Amino acid sequence: MSKKLAFVLVLAGVVAGCAQQPQPVAVQPAVTVEPVYQGKYGN
Repeated sequence: MSKKLAFVLVLAGVVAGCAQQPQPVAVQPAVTVEPVYQGKYGN
């Protein structure tokens, strides 16, 4: 009986811990456009 109770308490703790975490906001880095090589004189 005590093993079942311990398992339920651990499971409840894990579920409660996971439920309280806020969703992480994905921040995408700014993408810069690289200059394109246009030849020696920039035709």
